[in-house]
Amino acid sequence: MTLKFCANISWMFREAGALPLRYGAASRAGFRGVEAAFPYDHPLEEVVKAKEEAGVEQVLLNMFPGNLAEGELGLAALPGRQQAFRDGLELSIKYAKALNCKRMHLMAGRVPVDWSREAALPSMEETFVENLKFAADRLEKEGILALVEPINSKMTDPKYFLNTPQQAMGILQKVGHKNVKIQMDFFHQQIMDGNLTNSIKEYLPHIGHMQISQVPGRGEPDSEGEVNFAYVFSVLESVGYDGWIGLEYNPVGDTVTGLEWWRKYMNKSK
Repeated sequence: MTLKFCANISWMFREAGALPLRYGAASRAGFRGVEAAFPYDHPLEEVVKAKEEAGVEQVLLNMFPGNLAEGELGLAALPGRQQAFRDGLELSIKYAKALNCKRMHLMAGRVPVDWSREAALPSMEETFVENLKFAADRLEKEGILALVEPINSKMTDPKYFLNTPQQAMGILQKVGHKNVKIQMDFFHQQIMDGNLTNSIKEYLPHIGHMQISQVPGRGEPDSEGEVNFAYVFSVLESVGYDGWIGLEYNPVGDTVTGLEWWRKYMNKSK
């Protein structure tokens, strides 16, 4: 089987300019699917036009993250912000429906500045579960899969609430809804837990989307680093993973030049 890769245009094709311009750049490079973090700074009509003209599938969106300028990075686990979460969810659904996007990452958010992780855990987990139950039902009505992503706290964000796959599985069990799955990013997985082969096999039934980048530099899969992605791809092929894999990485240089690994993989798979 051949794995499916989609370009994350919040990270890639920055040479093209603003986010709407990157849809066309990704299409010209050969991608048939894209994902994006936060398109909400751009008028919806502009984003939809760019996506349709490019002829690509919108594979994934992140939900509206709250007030980035004030340090928010997601609302789903923030006590006292439940109404803001629901309002942000409705805005995000509006964008997702217009873009015909079937997956949405619901970002947990950061532990409040004046709280320790240990002190915040009970109330943040309770809020997260409550919001996910609501969102799972709401998104299911729109045909959109809800996703949660553990983000490593060792390198990327020490204050992010959801930071391990084990924690994510515990949350999913408490939510108890088939419309919530894990978004496994191998960058975060390698840093927090490693054990990639067994993790793929263990979590596969609960995975709704994957993302990749090299560790620790977060560049292309074939850039210098500790993960052998040729082997990882062979494992994903062997277990029959047929979902999208998002390329959430910072190109070391020019985006298109750095896609040589992808061209080689696609040619080998023909």
